Amino acid sequence: MTRLADRLAACGPVLDAKAAERAHEAIAKRVGEAMPEIEAAWPALAPVFAASPYLASLARRDGQRLPMILDRDPMETLAATLAAAEAVAAEPDFETARRALRELKADLHLLTALCDLGGVWDLDQVTGALTRFADAALKAALAQAVRQEVDRGALTHVGEGEDGPAQGLFCIAMGKHGAFELNYSSDIDFSIFYAPEKLQVADGVEPQAVAVRIANHLGRVLQERTADGYVFRIDLRLRPDPSSTPPAMPVDAAMDYYESVGQNWERAAHIKARIAAGDLAEGQAFLEALQPFIWRRNLDFAAIADIHSIKRQIHTYKVDDRLTAKGADLKLGRGGIREIEFFVQTQQLILGGRQPDLRGPRTLDALLALATAGHVSLEDAGWLSKAYQDLRALEHRAQMIADDQTHKLPESDNDRKKVAALWGQDNLRSFDAAVGKILKGVNQRYGRLFAGEEELSSRFGSLVFTGVEDDPETLATLKRMGFSSPERVAATIRGWHHGHIAATRTERGRELFTRLAPRLLDAANATGAPDQAFNRFADFFASLSSGVQIQSLFLAQQRLLELIVQVMAFAPRLATTMAKRPTALDALLDPSFFGPIETPALPSWDPADFEGAMDAARRLFRDQSFRIGVRVMSGTADARDIGRAFAELGDLIIGGLAPAALAETERLGGAFPGHVAVVALGKAGSREMTAKSDLDLMTLYVADEPAAHSAIKEWSADTFYARFTQRMTSALSAPTGEGTLYDVDLKLRPSGTKGPVAVSFAAFEDYYAREAETWELLALTRARVVWASSPDFQARAEAAIEAALRRPRDWKKTAADVVEMRELMERERPGKGDWDLKLDPGGLVDIEFAAQFLQLAHAAKGGPLRQNTGEALAALREAGLADAGALARLEAAWRLEQDLSQLIKVALEDGGDPEAEPKAFKALMAKAGHVGQFKSLKPKLAKAKAEARAAYTAIVKAPG
Repeated sequence: MTRLADRLAACGPVLDAKAAERAHEAIAKRVGEAMPEIEAAWPALAPVFAASPYLASLARRDGQRLPMILDRDPMETLAATLAAAEAVAAEPDFETARRALRELKADLHLLTALCDLGGVWDLDQVTGALTRFADAALKAALAQAVRQEVDRGALTHVGEGEDGPAQGLFCIAMGKHGAFELNYSSDIDFSIFYAPEKLQVADGVEPQAVAVRIANHLGRVLQERTADGYVFRIDLRLRPDPSSTPPAMPVDAAMDYYESVGQNWERAAHIKARIAAGDLAEGQAFLEALQPFIWRRNLDFAAIADIHSIKRQIHTYKVDDRLTAKGADLKLGRGGIREIEFFVQTQQLILGGRQPDLRGPRTLDALLALATAGHVSLEDAGWLSKAYQDLRALEHRAQMIADDQTHKLPESDNDRKKVAALWGQDNLRSFDAAVGKILKGVNQRYGRLFAGEEELSSRFGSLVFTGVEDDPETLATLKRMGFSSPERVAATIRGWHHGHIAATRTERGRELFTRLAPRLLDAANATGAPDQAFNRFADFFASLSSGVQIQSLFLAQQRLLELIVQVMAFAPRLATTMAKRPTALDALLDPSFFGPIETPALPSWDPADFEGAMDAARRLFRDQSFRIGVRVMSGTADARDIGRAFAELGDLIIGGLAPAALAETERLGGAFPGHVAVVALGKAGSREMTAKSDLDLMTLYVADEPAAHSAIKEWSADTFYARFTQRMTSALSAPTGEGTLYDVDLKLRPSGTKGPVAVSFAAFEDYYAREAETWELLALTRARVVWASSPDFQARAEAAIEAALRRPRDWKKTAADVVEMRELMERERPGKGDWDLKLDPGGLVDIEFAAQFLQLAHAAKGGPLRQNTGEALAALREAGLADAGALARLEAAWRLEQDLSQLIKVALEDGGDPEAEPKAFKALMAKAGHVGQFKSLKPKLAKAKAEARAAYTAIVKAPG
């Protein structure tokens, strides 16, 4: 046996002589007569206490601690410390036990630091000492926790021996704790499991409540900070699905989890698992039952690829000059400890099922085993082993300075010099170069593992979602990608990996998602609105009943994924449709989807089932609106085709619900001998509808006889068809469980809101012959019969509309009325700015007024009548009824404004400003406006508006 004082060597230079001197003076005051022994060892102690305030505080806090450690053989001191920790299990007083463990931890910390820095112990001895003390402390803490439950009457007794203090309950050490690789200021990872039927609870006591309280007591014993410090921080998050399970889990529930949704990173974590405290037999049986989950003899290609993904999520730089010592994360950063561990564990998972010799829990032992079996070159294994030891030594020294649970080298040069001094370096530049060389070498060798496979990182950096804690590199990557809350995104994705949603509940679903995740995040970044895109995709993804087919599709068709994510970012209503009705996405799988927009067939429904018809109409509307909206967002359809498609959908819905409304009215009041037609006006009539258009409607009716009445309630014609109109309006606008359809506006009927809601045929003819004002005649140019109860009445209604428009009129008065109306609009409802495509001068209202005015002015002489504005302008130009250039400019402006309007109506809320939107949306706007860049769009639009306004002014003032 050799005293530690006789074996210590100086670890490096005395970085701060004044700090060393202060430590010397403080220690001298506490140790008294033992100071000569310390003086003899001071050349080795001075560099330590000069660089580490924490170790200096341990030495001076207890006057006996340093002399005792120096005067004994370190292994003897370690054995005594471990024995004392185990003895705490029997301490009857809870507070005394807590204090004792904290003092013993301080003894151990000073001992291991001096043995490490003084060159007395190697890495295995240092980490072994730390781990053995953690086991002893955990056993003592468990006994104390159980005693608390016995004292409250929940457990019958504190057990002893191999059954542990509570029969059936055990702690599984995980990670570095499980592999005897604890670092200096490490927390300890363990999971608590119990067999409810074996836990000896008192009558009427729930085993789970007891087990959870024991877990909480463990926290009080080990990690709660007191005046004496703490023992270990504890981490229970390596248990199954920690976000939704209690801190202590029943064995059967844990096994069900691992067998159903256990992930490859959890298999890797269990390579290092061992029983550390509690019921040894139960714990060992549990680990033996887990062996088939950890070590699989047969792995298919997909499983192997998913294991490889553990490695491929970490970004490996081809140009490695970014890997420097300053601020380097020695554990999780590129070239760090985790890369060496992943290098080993991924190969263990693939090969260990058939080669038991590769199953070792300790990283260095496993590296040697892989090299011996020929799976890793001896050169790489040797180099990585040395790098691993160096990185662990650096990690320890970074933690020893202030007992921080840090894995990073300091950013500041002065602080990094302290680590360098404890590592034996007196030159910071040389130290930084040596560390950089290690990081680069590890990262390069790691990058060669599974080289040539699909990367699961991003061009922005690593995307690692394994484990239970946030990966700093990944959070930095997500921040670079534009996410405002990287932690929330990371937590969401980890939850998906845990199988929290149906899409990832199967093993195959999780394997596919591992590949999909980086593509999804890249696509969200590309929109320029990653938060909106990801959040809405999350709603959609969570709504899926299965994920294999859709994820496979997204992986096979990257452009489709990008389109869907773009829709998520910029089209909230479409995103909501996908989230509430994921089957809407099926339409995109049809090879003909991006061809001509086809109006679907009207589904068969029973006209007598009014509510059923309303729900069916809403399902049809939702699905077809989604299809049309996606075509808008993809830029794969002309705006005129989009406007027509939306209008034809409206026609289809009216054509289905009007007969249902008529049947419902007849059911309530009896059949009526007459006919009715529904006339669409506004954008519905002109087939220029957008995603947000309402329906401007008018109903015309005629009775077979003047005194006719309904069969049951004897309603007159005006009452019967008013009831029909009300029911049709309700069918089109009322919300149901399937959603809504349209806002319906009946104000364009004769006399507006002052007149009856249903208009008799005779009243219609008379009103437009005698009373209709110019604005009503302008509106009538867009009137179109979309449904009638009989073909003959439809023809009569269409003829009456045309006759009203072709009556002779004073064009000068009409022109004056148009000018007056437009000026009134500009005063009361002025345009809201450059992107107001409707009301701004030169906008759609000007263009529509010009087209409608010209048609009214020339209709009596046989001029063309077209409901659609673009078609009307083209027909007027072909007929030579106004200056061809002016009409061409109006038509060009109309096309541009229609193109932009369709996109804006799908994507933006009313009043939205395209200039405030992300670059990706501006690119969509540029494409819709047929310009190369968004910055060119505004001048183009301004020019088109100016030309349209000039043409409008010329036309209404000189209609010739």
